[in-house]
This record gives sequence, structure tokens and C-alpha cells, in this order.
Amino acid sequence: MPRRGRALFAVIALASSLPLTVVVVAACSHATPAPAAAAPGPSQSDAAASFEVVRTVLQSPRCVNCHPVGDAPLQGDDGHPHQQFVRRGPEGRGAIGLACATCHGKANPPPSYGTNQPPGVSTEWRLPPPEHKMVFEGVSSQALCEQIKDTRRNGGKDMAALLHHVGDDPLVLWGWSPGFGRKPVPVPHAEFVRAFKIWADAGAPCVLPRTASAR
Repeated sequence: MPRRGRALFAVIALASSLPLTVVVVAACSHATPAPAAAAPGPSQSDAAASFEVVRTVLQSPRCVNCHPVGDAPLQGDDGHPHQQFVRRGPEGRGAIGLACATCHGKANPPPSYGTNQPPGVSTEWRLPPPEHKMVFEGVSSQALCEQIKDTRRNGGKDMAALLHHVGDDPLVLWGWSPGFGRKPVPVPHAEFVRAFKIWADAGAPCVLPRTASAR
């Protein structure tokens, strides 16, 4: 018998003498392993609870004062109408002749100036423009949720842009450093961003029937 034939015969003989399980294992030893199951995303209940954290932030005085129902911004922790008859204006930066930058600078005044000083921020003080007012004042959780993710009402922001906005925009971050005499947003910023991302990762659901409480 030729050498190649004898080698093949020896392999066949060896395989026939092994238990069937050993042969099967050997035959499958180079099979591609099954892919690991994807981790489950956030549940709808997780998303609903997370959005309530988001709502708590957005409906705190630091946010509502610049997201009012009307065209007059609000002031203070009690949300009273802005003095000097300040108005939103055509671009959200104040009425013509009374721009926000007239009193609001690029940073908060130092504590030595005392209370009730106009706060400031590096990107300039402003309200949303009249084309998309983004009203946070007095709206329900579901209505708030729907307008936040509606690109026709939020200035054309998709979810990635919204996450960048709430995570990095200096005007948003100001709410946690509002200056002397003002209460900061009651939820830590990192917790707020984490809750926003959980809600977004779950598909940003708006089946959230609870009505927002008054401030």
C-alpha cells in the first residue's frame, strides 16, 4: 500500500476506535463561536423614571426663568416677572434697544457685589428665539418630553445635539453655578446628563402621563 494510503487508513482506524463524543468535539473544534447576546437597553420604566429627573432640572427656577410661557423672562427663585420690562426680542437676546447684554456680562459678578446682580455667561445671556420658545413653565411631563425631542420646536437638534447641549453648553452649565444669592439646580449635573442619556437610549419615549407640579 502506498505511504499516503497507509496514513489515511491509520487515521480512519483511529477515529473508529474513539468514542463518538470525542470525534464530534474534534470535528467542531474550529467552529465559529456563537456571538454574545447584546446587553438589553434601558426599559420603559427606567426611561420614565429618568425623564422625571430631567423634568426636575428643566422645571427648576434656573431653567424655567429663561423658558417662560410668555415673552417676558422671569427672575429669582420665585419666578417673578423680570424688572425693567425686559422682553424676549426677535432673536431671544432682548428687545431692540434693551439687549440682554446691556446688563448681563460674560461671567457672574463676584460675591462681593452682593445679591440681585445680573448674572452672566461666556456665550452671552439669551432666551430661546420666538420661532421655538421651548416653554418649560407649567407644562406636563409628556408635553415637555414631546417638545424637547421635536426638531421643529427645539431648533433642529437631534438626540446627539441635545446631549451635547445639556452636557456642555455654558448657558446650561450656568444653572449649577448661578452666582451669589441664587439656588443652583437641585440635581447634580452628572446625574442629570446620565438620566437624559438613559431616556435617549431607550428611544426617548413620551408615555409619561404625570403632570408637572408647579414650582
